[in-house]
Amino acid sequence: MVNNLSKPMQESHSHDVNKVTFASLLVTLGIIYGDIGTSPLYVMKSIVGDKVITEQLILGGLSCVFWTLTLQTTLKYVILTLRADNNGEGGVFSLYALVRKRGKWLTIPAIIGGSALLADGMITPPISVSSAVEGLRILYPDIPTVPIVIVIIVLLFFFQRFGTSAVGKAFGPMMLIWFSMLAILGGFSMLANPHVFWALSPHYAFDLLVNYPEGFWLLGAVFLCTTGAEALYSDLGHCGRQNIRISWVAVKTTLLINYFGQGAWLLNSAGGTLNGRNPFFEIMPDWFLMVGIGIATMAAIIASQALISGSFTLISEAIHLGLWPKVKLTYPTNMRGQLYVASMNLILAIGCIVVVLYFRESSAMEAAYGLAITLTMMMTSTLLVYYLRTIRGWSYILILFFALLYTAIEGAFLVANLEKFPHGGWFSLAIASVIAFVMVVWLRSRIIVGSLKEMARFTPYESELMKLSADKNYEKYITHLVYMTSSDDKRFIEKKIIDSIFVGKPKSADIYWFVHIEITDEPYTMNYKVDNIVQDDILWITFYIGFRVELRVDYFFRFVLANLIKNKEVNLGHAADYQKMIGEKALGDFKFVILESFLSNASELKWYDDLVMESYFTIKKVSSTAEDWFGLDPSSVVVEQVPMIISPMRDLALKRIYPSESE
Repeated sequence: MVNNLSKPMQESHSHDVNKVTFASLLVTLGIIYGDIGTSPLYVMKSIVGDKVITEQLILGGLSCVFWTLTLQTTLKYVILTLRADNNGEGGVFSLYALVRKRGKWLTIPAIIGGSALLADGMITPPISVSSAVEGLRILYPDIPTVPIVIVIIVLLFFFQRFGTSAVGKAFGPMMLIWFSMLAILGGFSMLANPHVFWALSPHYAFDLLVNYPEGFWLLGAVFLCTTGAEALYSDLGHCGRQNIRISWVAVKTTLLINYFGQGAWLLNSAGGTLNGRNPFFEIMPDWFLMVGIGIATMAAIIASQALISGSFTLISEAIHLGLWPKVKLTYPTNMRGQLYVASMNLILAIGCIVVVLYFRESSAMEAAYGLAITLTMMMTSTLLVYYLRTIRGWSYILILFFALLYTAIEGAFLVANLEKFPHGGWFSLAIASVIAFVMVVWLRSRIIVGSLKEMARFTPYESELMKLSADKNYEKYITHLVYMTSSDDKRFIEKKIIDSIFVGKPKSADIYWFVHIEITDEPYTMNYKVDNIVQDDILWITFYIGFRVELRVDYFFRFVLANLIKNKEVNLGHAADYQKMIGEKALGDFKFVILESFLSNASELKWYDDLVMESYFTIKKVSSTAEDWFGLDPSSVVVEQVPMIISPMRDLALKRIYPSESE
């Protein structure tokens, strides 16, 4: 029988993110659109660069931006990809979880895509904040922007611990002001030169890419207008599909109005160059400039949120899929999808500060930005093809059309972005490579460790445990001896657990407990099942916990034990003294035993598996401890080290020397 672990706790997660209200749309603006919403700060400036402003360049650039937002962001992500949710959660790993049974090789695009997106999270905050803060140079040409940017980034990452619910409520109204400002400023500027509407024709995009000198390479700058689309998908679980789709209509409209407004100003400046100016700030009236810079700076701070919260989501899903070390996850609010990963928050914060100190200027960051995220989008397309065919049942003709269309679009963006590699693109790819290496190591090591797991039938040991529990010749080790087991079948148990109990000094306990954690694909499951193997001597508990629920096994176990005692399913007659106590102490004393493996010197591995296992144990040392991951009180935990022997040495060239031979 499966019981609810805690009904009140389950209800706290029942928030329906797909319910559309003004408040939910406001939160969506604050969480989802920071990255893509602040792209007008740097896209047109990046497209023009130091080139002479011409009608061909401006109309062609605007046409490319319009069709990129339409085909890449709207069609691929908002309409198609958002349908590929895993129990309401989005992102490249959620998509992988849906199709991974279709082929083992699909792990490759999942690792590449996830790694590249996490690496991109180290460039988005610096480029967005730097672009906005540098607007101060219009009024104060000599102002040092780097210290200001670093202070803002540090405060932003500090704020993450309070949860994206708090972030969304605080940032939502600010983003509403931001998008309203984009539309108003762009609209007034655009009306001064209606000629800019011609850019809606794809002819101008084609003309730019084919006929403009080195026009194809401008796709690297154009691509910056859609970099936030992948984060939009990753944050699906925070706001819900309907809120994203409805709000995107307004967001896209305001973005295009502002882009076209900048284009109108640029057309009026034809024949000249930008000379360091940013068309985003140039369309602002002089009297509004200081206010506009302040709003832009706030919006740029918010721009970092989409990638940061998306990164937390990715790490959580990677852990669930066995692609990342088990680091500590916390859930600051009761809202669905809200989580905080302290270790990743620190890594991203340090990475962002390094980016600011290394590149210093937003123009230099533009040269590095976009290459990694292009890889993520291509990997998402690869997984999406399998999803649309195998789960949605699309015909081969439709699948072929989709695959060819987005291979052409994203392939062109990738080639154009490769030009950025020597100018800073190498940085994001280097970070992505490190992250991918960790994922590959963790995945491969789990396969190796799993192949060495020695299981034993539990039945023969049941009577021995009963004898040990009742034997007065052995000093009582503890009242409740609890072993965390990876076995999902109570008929079998790890041999190392049996050895821990019987080998050496036997561990005599009143009751032996075996606890198994089953992580479910449904995010907020909180159920448990109890198998009373031997009445009042041996019990097996299986917890069914959703991958969005914080593990607190210590609390869960005490909750279950209290209910079992209350229902008279467990009798603490072996420890009658405890029955006389009151409160929590009436449950008796506990020891949770966790068996940690280490690589034995007797192992003999091939060089690549040796590298994998050495890296695996090094990563384990710097990641969360087992008690942190399970949510156990360290004072009630015993960690035992168990040697792991992989491919034991057989041909040992060790020869015995007898006394007569040594003389």
